[in-house]
Amino acid sequence: MGSIKKALIPTAGLGTRFLPITSSVPKEMLPIVDEPLLLHVVREVAMAGIEDVVLITGRRKTAIEDFFDRHVELEEALERSGKQDLLERLNEIRNMVNIISIRQKQALGLGHAVYMGKPVIGNEPFAVLLGDELMLPPTPETPTVTKQLCDTYEETQISTVAIMEVAKSEVSKYGIIAGKKEDKWIRVHDVVEKPDADQAPSSWALPGRYVFSGEIFSHLENLPPGRNGEIQLTDAMCKLAQDNKLLARFFDGLRYDAGDKLGYLIANIEIGLQHPQIGESLRQYLKQLSGKLK
Repeated sequence: MGSIKKALIPTAGLGTRFLPITSSVPKEMLPIVDEPLLLHVVREVAMAGIEDVVLITGRRKTAIEDFFDRHVELEEALERSGKQDLLERLNEIRNMVNIISIRQKQALGLGHAVYMGKPVIGNEPFAVLLGDELMLPPTPETPTVTKQLCDTYEETQISTVAIMEVAKSEVSKYGIIAGKKEDKWIRVHDVVEKPDADQAPSSWALPGRYVFSGEIFSHLENLPPGRNGEIQLTDAMCKLAQDNKLLARFFDGLRYDAGDKLGYLIANIEIGLQHPQIGESLRQYLKQLSGKLK
Protein backbone atom coordinates (compact mmCIF):
# COMPACT_ATOMS: atom_id res chain seq x y z
CA MET A 1 0.00 0.00 0.00
CA GLY A 2 1.05 3.62 -0.38
CA SER A 3 3.02 5.51 -2.98
CA ILE A 4 5.58 3.89 -5.27
CA LYS A 5 9.15 4.82 -4.38
CA LYS A 6 11.29 2.57 -6.59
CA ALA A 7 11.83 2.25 -10.32
CA LEU A 8 13.92 -0.12 -12.42
CA ILE A 9 15.56 0.76 -15.74
CA PRO A 10 17.30 -2.01 -17.72
CA THR A 11 20.46 -0.61 -19.35
CA ALA A 12 22.52 -3.73 -20.04
CA GLY A 13 21.57 -4.12 -23.72
CA LEU A 14 24.24 -4.14 -26.42
CA GLY A 15 22.64 -1.42 -28.54
CA THR A 16 23.36 -3.27 -31.80
CA ARG A 17 20.99 -1.05 -33.81
CA PHE A 18 23.36 1.87 -33.22
CA LEU A 19 26.67 0.19 -33.99
CA PRO A 20 29.43 1.18 -34.39
CA ILE A 21 29.01 4.07 -31.90
CA THR A 22 27.60 1.75 -29.23
CA SER A 23 30.75 -0.39 -29.30
CA SER A 24 32.21 2.23 -26.92
CA VAL A 25 29.31 4.52 -25.91
CA PRO A 26 26.28 3.07 -24.08
CA LYS A 27 23.10 3.51 -26.11
CA GLU A 28 21.47 5.11 -23.08
CA MET A 29 24.12 7.88 -23.14
CA LEU A 30 23.47 8.95 -26.73
CA PRO A 31 22.48 12.62 -26.67
CA ILE A 32 19.04 14.07 -27.17
CA VAL A 33 20.33 17.56 -28.05
CA ASP A 34 22.55 18.14 -24.96
CA GLU A 35 21.23 15.55 -22.49
CA PRO A 36 21.69 11.77 -22.63
CA LEU A 37 18.62 9.73 -23.41
CA LEU A 38 18.74 8.10 -19.98
CA LEU A 39 18.50 11.44 -18.20
CA HIS A 40 15.12 12.09 -19.81
CA VAL A 41 13.93 8.71 -18.54
CA VAL A 42 15.25 9.32 -15.03
CA ARG A 43 13.62 12.76 -15.00
CA GLU A 44 10.29 11.08 -15.82
CA VAL A 45 10.81 8.87 -12.78
CA ALA A 46 11.62 11.82 -10.52
CA MET A 47 8.57 13.75 -11.71
CA ALA A 48 6.45 10.78 -10.63
CA GLY A 49 7.71 11.21 -7.05
CA ILE A 50 9.94 8.13 -7.18
CA GLU A 51 13.12 8.40 -5.13
CA ASP A 52 15.19 5.27 -5.86
CA VAL A 53 16.21 4.14 -9.36
CA VAL A 54 17.70 0.69 -9.87
CA LEU A 55 19.85 0.54 -13.00
CA ILE A 56 20.47 -2.94 -14.36
CA THR A 57 23.80 -2.49 -16.11
CA GLY A 58 26.28 -4.64 -17.98
CA ARG A 59 29.92 -4.70 -19.01
CA ARG A 60 31.28 -1.54 -20.66
CA LYS A 61 28.45 0.55 -19.17
CA THR A 62 30.37 2.39 -16.45
CA ALA A 63 29.78 5.71 -18.25
CA ILE A 64 26.17 5.51 -17.04
CA GLU A 65 27.17 5.30 -13.38
CA ASP A 66 29.83 7.98 -13.85
CA PHE A 67 27.29 10.40 -15.31
CA PHE A 68 25.22 10.39 -12.12
CA ASP A 69 28.31 10.63 -9.88
CA ARG A 70 30.36 13.70 -8.94
CA HIS A 71 33.01 15.07 -11.29
CA VAL A 72 35.13 17.03 -8.84
CA GLU A 73 37.63 18.45 -11.35
CA LEU A 74 34.86 19.64 -13.68
CA GLU A 75 32.89 21.17 -10.81
CA GLU A 76 35.96 23.04 -9.56
CA ALA A 77 36.69 24.32 -13.08
CA LEU A 78 33.12 25.59 -13.47
CA GLU A 79 33.32 27.25 -10.05
CA ARG A 80 36.58 29.02 -10.95
CA SER A 81 35.25 30.24 -14.28
CA GLY A 82 32.02 31.53 -12.77
CA LYS A 83 29.78 29.18 -14.76
CA GLN A 84 27.35 28.80 -11.88
CA ASP A 85 24.41 27.91 -14.11
CA LEU A 86 26.20 24.85 -15.48
CA LEU A 87 27.34 23.85 -12.00
CA GLU A 88 23.78 24.07 -10.69
CA ARG A 89 22.60 21.94 -13.59
CA LEU A 90 25.10 19.21 -12.74
CA ASN A 91 24.08 19.34 -9.07
CA GLU A 92 20.43 19.04 -10.06
CA ILE A 93 21.17 15.88 -12.05
CA ARG A 94 23.16 14.32 -9.21
CA ASN A 95 20.46 15.04 -6.63
CA MET A 96 17.48 14.10 -8.80
CA VAL A 97 17.14 10.52 -7.49
CA ASN A 98 19.14 7.88 -5.62
CA ILE A 99 20.95 5.70 -8.19
CA ILE A 100 21.48 2.03 -7.32
CA SER A 101 23.41 -0.07 -9.84
CA ILE A 102 23.20 -3.84 -10.26
CA ARG A 103 25.41 -5.67 -12.75
CA GLN A 104 23.65 -8.18 -15.03
CA LYS A 105 26.42 -10.64 -15.84
CA GLN A 106 24.50 -12.31 -18.66
CA ALA A 107 21.92 -10.74 -20.96
CA LEU A 108 19.19 -13.35 -20.66
CA GLY A 109 16.19 -11.21 -21.58
CA LEU A 110 14.07 -8.38 -20.22
CA GLY A 111 12.39 -10.65 -17.68
CA HIS A 112 15.77 -11.65 -16.29
CA ALA A 113 16.86 -7.99 -16.12
CA VAL A 114 13.75 -7.10 -14.11
CA TYR A 115 14.27 -10.06 -11.77
CA MET A 116 17.80 -8.82 -11.06
CA GLY A 117 16.23 -5.92 -9.18
CA LYS A 118 14.55 -8.09 -6.56
CA PRO A 119 17.31 -7.76 -3.88
CA VAL A 120 16.76 -3.99 -3.81
CA ILE A 121 13.03 -3.80 -4.53
CA GLY A 122 11.89 -6.70 -2.36
CA ASN A 123 8.10 -7.09 -2.34
CA GLU A 124 7.33 -3.42 -2.95
CA PRO A 125 5.45 -2.18 -6.02
CA PHE A 126 7.78 -0.59 -8.55
CA ALA A 127 7.90 1.02 -11.98
CA VAL A 128 9.82 -0.35 -14.96
CA LEU A 129 10.91 1.97 -17.77
CA LEU A 130 12.70 0.93 -20.95
CA GLY A 131 15.63 3.26 -21.44
CA ASP A 132 15.28 3.68 -25.21
CA GLU A 133 11.63 4.76 -25.03
CA LEU A 134 11.36 8.51 -24.53
CA MET A 135 8.01 9.76 -23.19
CA LEU A 136 7.36 13.41 -22.42
CA PRO A 137 4.29 15.22 -21.07
CA PRO A 138 2.54 17.24 -23.81
CA THR A 139 2.09 20.16 -21.39
CA PRO A 140 3.80 21.16 -18.12
CA GLU A 141 0.57 20.34 -16.28
CA THR A 142 0.27 16.79 -17.64
CA PRO A 143 1.57 14.03 -15.33
CA THR A 144 4.32 11.86 -16.77
CA VAL A 145 3.35 8.46 -18.15
CA THR A 146 4.95 6.80 -15.13
CA LYS A 147 2.94 9.03 -12.79
CA GLN A 148 -0.25 8.10 -14.65
CA LEU A 149 0.52 4.39 -14.13
CA CYS A 150 1.43 4.95 -10.47
CA ASP A 151 -1.89 6.73 -9.91
CA THR A 152 -3.81 3.81 -11.41
CA TYR A 153 -1.87 1.31 -9.32
CA GLU A 154 -2.47 3.27 -6.13
CA GLU A 155 -6.19 3.41 -6.92
CA THR A 156 -6.55 -0.28 -7.78
CA GLN A 157 -3.55 -2.03 -6.15
CA ILE A 158 -3.24 -3.99 -9.42
CA SER A 159 -0.20 -4.07 -11.72
CA THR A 160 -0.77 -1.63 -14.58
CA VAL A 161 0.96 -1.20 -17.93
CA ALA A 162 0.87 1.52 -20.57
CA ILE A 163 -0.52 0.70 -24.01
CA MET A 164 -0.95 2.47 -27.31
CA GLU A 165 -2.78 1.69 -30.55
CA VAL A 166 -0.52 0.69 -33.45
CA ALA A 167 -1.11 -0.17 -37.09
CA LYS A 168 -1.53 -3.85 -37.90
CA SER A 169 1.74 -3.74 -39.82
CA GLU A 170 3.53 -2.66 -36.61
CA VAL A 171 2.29 -5.29 -34.11
CA SER A 172 5.24 -7.62 -34.71
CA LYS A 173 7.54 -5.01 -33.12
CA TYR A 174 5.80 -5.04 -29.71
CA GLY A 175 4.28 -7.06 -26.96
CA ILE A 176 0.53 -7.03 -27.64
CA ILE A 177 -2.25 -7.42 -25.08
CA ALA A 178 -5.71 -8.92 -25.27
CA GLY A 179 -8.29 -7.56 -22.84
CA LYS A 180 -11.67 -6.05 -22.10
CA LYS A 181 -12.38 -2.37 -21.51
CA GLU A 182 -13.51 -1.55 -17.97
CA ASP A 183 -14.18 2.09 -17.10
CA LYS A 184 -10.80 3.92 -17.16
CA TRP A 185 -8.64 0.90 -18.02
CA ILE A 186 -8.51 -2.47 -19.75
CA ARG A 187 -8.55 -5.77 -17.90
CA VAL A 188 -5.75 -7.78 -19.52
CA HIS A 189 -6.47 -11.42 -20.39
CA ASP A 190 -3.34 -12.29 -22.37
CA VAL A 191 -0.01 -10.87 -23.53
CA VAL A 192 1.74 -12.02 -26.71
CA GLU A 193 5.36 -11.16 -27.48
CA LYS A 194 5.83 -9.72 -30.99
CA PRO A 195 3.13 -11.72 -32.79
CA ASP A 196 2.73 -11.90 -36.55
CA ALA A 197 0.05 -9.54 -37.80
CA ASP A 198 -2.44 -12.35 -38.51
CA GLN A 199 -1.98 -13.81 -35.01
CA ALA A 200 -2.12 -10.62 -32.92
CA PRO A 201 -5.03 -10.58 -30.45
CA SER A 202 -5.40 -6.79 -30.81
CA SER A 203 -3.52 -3.67 -31.90
CA TRP A 204 -2.85 -2.58 -28.28
CA ALA A 205 0.93 -2.44 -27.94
CA LEU A 206 3.26 -2.16 -24.94
CA PRO A 207 5.66 0.78 -25.44
CA GLY A 208 7.83 0.16 -22.37
CA ARG A 209 6.22 1.64 -19.25
CA TYR A 210 4.98 -0.62 -16.45
CA VAL A 211 4.09 -0.60 -12.76
CA PHE A 212 4.17 -4.00 -11.07
CA SER A 213 3.37 -5.34 -7.66
CA GLY A 214 6.12 -7.39 -6.05
CA GLU A 215 4.21 -10.49 -7.16
CA ILE A 216 5.84 -10.26 -10.60
CA PHE A 217 9.07 -11.60 -9.07
CA SER A 218 7.42 -14.87 -8.05
CA HIS A 219 6.39 -15.39 -11.67
CA LEU A 220 9.84 -14.50 -13.00
CA GLU A 221 11.77 -16.63 -10.52
CA ASN A 222 11.35 -20.00 -12.23
CA LEU A 223 10.20 -18.83 -15.65
CA PRO A 224 11.63 -20.95 -18.49
CA PRO A 225 13.12 -19.27 -21.56
CA GLY A 226 10.51 -18.17 -24.09
CA ARG A 227 10.79 -16.42 -27.44
CA ASN A 228 14.39 -16.24 -28.74
CA GLY A 229 15.53 -18.37 -25.80
CA GLU A 230 15.19 -15.41 -23.41
CA ILE A 231 13.34 -14.89 -20.12
CA GLN A 232 10.45 -12.79 -21.38
CA LEU A 233 8.76 -10.22 -19.16
CA THR A 234 5.59 -10.71 -21.20
CA ASP A 235 5.43 -14.38 -20.11
CA ALA A 236 5.36 -13.30 -16.45
CA MET A 237 2.75 -10.69 -17.31
CA CYS A 238 0.62 -13.48 -18.80
CA LYS A 239 0.62 -15.21 -15.43
CA LEU A 240 -0.55 -12.01 -13.73
CA ALA A 241 -3.31 -11.72 -16.35
CA GLN A 242 -4.39 -15.32 -15.78
CA ASP A 243 -4.87 -14.46 -12.10
CA ASN A 244 -6.90 -11.36 -13.06
CA LYS A 245 -4.12 -9.13 -11.69
CA LEU A 246 -3.08 -7.02 -14.68
CA LEU A 247 -4.57 -3.78 -16.03
CA ALA A 248 -3.61 -1.66 -19.03
CA ARG A 249 -4.33 1.97 -19.79
CA PHE A 250 -3.76 4.36 -22.63
CA PHE A 251 -1.45 7.21 -21.72
CA ASP A 252 -1.37 10.94 -22.32
CA GLY A 253 2.10 11.80 -23.55
CA LEU A 254 4.51 12.27 -26.44
CA ARG A 255 6.37 9.09 -27.28
CA TYR A 256 9.57 8.62 -29.27
CA ASP A 257 11.14 5.26 -30.07
CA ALA A 258 14.70 6.44 -29.53
CA GLY A 259 16.01 2.88 -29.90
CA ASP A 260 15.30 3.21 -33.62
CA LYS A 261 17.57 5.42 -35.76
CA LEU A 262 14.73 7.37 -37.35
CA GLY A 263 12.88 7.69 -34.03
CA TYR A 264 16.09 8.91 -32.40
CA LEU A 265 16.59 11.61 -35.03
CA ILE A 266 12.93 12.69 -34.78
CA ALA A 267 13.29 13.01 -31.00
CA ASN A 268 16.36 15.21 -31.42
CA ILE A 269 14.60 17.47 -33.91
CA GLU A 270 11.35 17.85 -31.98
CA ILE A 271 13.03 18.36 -28.61
CA GLY A 272 15.60 20.62 -30.25
CA LEU A 273 12.75 22.84 -31.47
CA GLN A 274 11.79 23.41 -27.84
CA HIS A 275 15.36 24.13 -26.69
CA PRO A 276 15.75 27.72 -25.37
CA GLN A 277 19.18 28.20 -26.99
CA ILE A 278 18.81 26.61 -30.41
CA GLY A 279 15.07 26.15 -30.94
CA GLU A 280 14.44 29.21 -33.11
CA SER A 281 17.60 28.73 -35.20
CA LEU A 282 16.70 25.09 -35.79
CA ARG A 283 13.17 26.10 -36.83
CA GLN A 284 14.55 28.54 -39.39
CA TYR A 285 16.98 25.93 -40.72
CA LEU A 286 14.20 23.35 -41.15
CA LYS A 287 12.12 25.87 -43.07
CA GLN A 288 15.04 26.48 -45.42
CA LEU A 289 15.68 22.75 -45.74
CA SER A 290 12.06 21.99 -46.61
CA GLY A 291 12.38 24.21 -49.67
CA LYS A 292 15.42 22.27 -50.88
CA LEU A 293 13.66 18.91 -50.47
CA LYS A 294 10.80 19.66 -52.88
